[in-house]
Amino acid sequence: MLCISSSGVLGRYVPLEPGPAIWWRCVLAALLLWGYCRYRGFALGIGRDKQAWAVLLSGVMMAAHWVTYFYALKLSSVAVGMLAIFTYPAMTTLLEPLLTDKKLEPTHLGLAGLVVVGVYFLVPGDLSLENDMFTGLLFGLASALIYSLRNIMMKAQVKRLNGSVVILWQVVVSAVVLAPFLFFAEAVPSLEAVPYLVCLALVTTAIGHTLFLGSFKYFSISTASLLSCVQPIYGILLGMLFFGEYPAWTSLIGGGLILSAVVVEGRRAMRES
Repeated sequence: MLCISSSGVLGRYVPLEPGPAIWWRCVLAALLLWGYCRYRGFALGIGRDKQAWAVLLSGVMMAAHWVTYFYALKLSSVAVGMLAIFTYPAMTTLLEPLLTDKKLEPTHLGLAGLVVVGVYFLVPGDLSLENDMFTGLLFGLASALIYSLRNIMMKAQVKRLNGSVVILWQVVVSAVVLAPFLFFAEAVPSLEAVPYLVCLALVTTAIGHTLFLGSFKYFSISTASLLSCVQPIYGILLGMLFFGEYPAWTSLIGGGLILSAVVVEGRRAMRES
């Protein structure tokens, strides 16, 4: 979660448009993951059945999730962008019982409600698309929905495939999907942008997402999603530490409610393990 939370400050302050920034992130991450998989001797095949199609589709969804997330960060702030996307645990607790055979647990429903109340404090006063803060919030909500659906779809596949191999295929597919962005925006990063892109590829993507995907073997999607709500707290602290971006008091209230849901779910998961 600490690794993935770095995407907030990196995505907001990388001096490159979201489309090309994500493309470079995917290309660099693919090279790193390919080298790691070769070093560990992992088989790179994903088959030719529904499992393969699920992995490839998840790559398309990952590209859409990242681009909408980066637009949310660019238009709003680290705090609003990261907290907005973390409506996805609430979405997951509602969608997972509908799309799988998992039963809806009242506890998860209550915790999801707590997360929603936390995000409520992010809603700006001017609900207009001319308000960048509100538009960024909408991008964050769209990114959250895509991410939730992707995680639910990947739950069954992680049990049979290596997490690093899955992420490798996803970033390759994402790079292919995002290639057209290179023709409509500045594609070559400046020297200033290179450290941001390398950190996004290595720390956030290659390490963070591989570890997160691997956690699906040990938790339900709902549990993993709710535990990951600590990411905005990490992201806000990183923004304060490295860029002096201090959140509004409403964001702190929302973050406090989200963190409360994390603590409650963490204690519940520990009792059941």
